[in-house]
Amino acid sequence: MVSSQKRIVILVSGNGSNAQAIIDACAKKAINGSVVKLISNVQSAHALTIAAKSNIPSTCIDHKTFQDRDSFDMSLAQAIDAAQPDIIVLAGFMRILSHAFVAKYLGKLLNIHPSLLPKYTGLGTHQRAIDNEDSEHGTSVHFVTPELDGGPVVLQAKVPVFEDDTADDLALRVLVQEHKIYPLVVNWLCNERIALSNKKAFFDGQELPECGYASD
Repeated sequence: MVSSQKRIVILVSGNGSNAQAIIDACAKKAINGSVVKLISNVQSAHALTIAAKSNIPSTCIDHKTFQDRDSFDMSLAQAIDAAQPDIIVLAGFMRILSHAFVAKYLGKLLNIHPSLLPKYTGLGTHQRAIDNEDSEHGTSVHFVTPELDGGPVVLQAKVPVFEDDTADDLALRVLVQEHKIYPLVVNWLCNERIALSNKKAFFDGQELPECGYASD
């Protein structure tokens, strides 16, 4: 077991409920790490308020003020590097990152996506699950690779889809599970139990299946 605490940077665009879950888990010592910085690309993001209340340094890098994706990513990388993180956690960060950015932090980047990947990459996942009359839906924590929502899955959680569900109903059900599994996976990375190698995810040295550790 790795004893030294890892330094975590969180990237977020919105309310930051997953960021809050990770911050809370660090405070309870459920994660062998501490959040040293929170960065948002949206000035009005509630996550910035969460950081302030938790005495976590934060900054906003507004992507709208940059001419292109590469210049934004360069500024973002500079802000990340200034915090000297071991791990970068995407918690509802609504930006497609450049290949160069992902390559720079490969193996250190985690994301959570509201679907049972490889199903439903991109946006609108809850409504798509309802429209396709799926009986189950869920969320996936995965390593970030250059492919959109295409990195290898570490862990998934499933929820039922009921006949009268709206997208909002399903989103809330999935969010409960996100708050449980994301801190767990972050802790695994802090303790070096998971790793990315040759586009595959490994847990304690064993290659994980496509659906991750909790695969049926």
